[in-house]
Amino acid sequence: MKKLVGVKMTKTSEQKLFLLVIILLLAAFLFSLTVGRYGLGWFNILEVIKLKITDQSIPDHLTSDDIVFWSVRLPRLLMALFVGSALAVSGTVFQGLFRNPLVSPDILGVSAGASFGAGMAILLVGNSAFAIQISAFGFGLVAVVLAYQLARHCRTDTITVLVLAGVIVSALFTAGLSFLKYVADPYEELPALVFWTMGGFSTIAWKDVAMTVPVVLIGILILYLLRWKLDIMALGDEEALSLGVKVNKMRLIYIAIATLIVASSVATCGTIGWVGLVVPHMARLIIGPGHNHLLPFAAILGAVFIILMDTLARTISGGEIPIGIITSFIGAPFLGYLLWKQGKD
Repeated sequence: MKKLVGVKMTKTSEQKLFLLVIILLLAAFLFSLTVGRYGLGWFNILEVIKLKITDQSIPDHLTSDDIVFWSVRLPRLLMALFVGSALAVSGTVFQGLFRNPLVSPDILGVSAGASFGAGMAILLVGNSAFAIQISAFGFGLVAVVLAYQLARHCRTDTITVLVLAGVIVSALFTAGLSFLKYVADPYEELPALVFWTMGGFSTIAWKDVAMTVPVVLIGILILYLLRWKLDIMALGDEEALSLGVKVNKMRLIYIAIATLIVASSVATCGTIGWVGLVVPHMARLIIGPGHNHLLPFAAILGAVFIILMDTLARTISGGEIPIGIITSFIGAPFLGYLLWKQGKD
């Protein structure tokens, strides 16, 4: 397999890049707060924040602004921020773990498996957030284990093998999800199932933020604390074992945590494809391959990417376009470019 490569950066350059991407995140977040089918002015935003902090009643002329800001726009953008980070970090971990720049939660079947699990929970137990999250995690984990085991049993060791294994597993769970759509009630259950296939933040509320954000934060923190072992494992199993890393145990931990944060995102926002492929690759080209800097940089860049894509989804037309459609339009050509580049190399 080809090694994951990146540029070598000085400490000053890395600090400048982190400062730049943090500024981009703040700018994207603040800009997205104001735009949409119902625009919000900065004076009104500051006023409703002040009234909320001081526990004063909202005047009639600010009622709509208060509702849009606190109940719609702010929870939606916070969810987009953390989901973008979760998908980007999980993609970074999978690419480093399997030493493969074409690996992502989508290609390995994690997203498809998690979507199938969420669909099963919807049909069997209804809209129970906890049940959906547990089921999404379980089937997402099954999907990535199937893809990895299938690739291991192939005699050839190429980049294409793991990708093809992921495509097979994704197709299996996608077919399963299609069957669930077929048997679902067309009025009660089918609309919810269709949501998972396209992804979006239109129904996000504070309860969704409270359920997903702690899981994502804890998962990303654990992965960051284990970043140095990921650098060692990226050298290969033999090298990692010689340096005292328990490869099988650590691989299971990385897969479980990365799958958990993806499944948590899918359980609340549906399938948002390609982020785990595009963003880690961009981050690696900018900041370099060392996970000490790559993981936090990818997390911030993923948040910027999803916030901008969500803003585009709700402003590009009169109706809201599912964000999964937009990320697919960007991600599919990007994968084609990577394959073309691998062929040239």
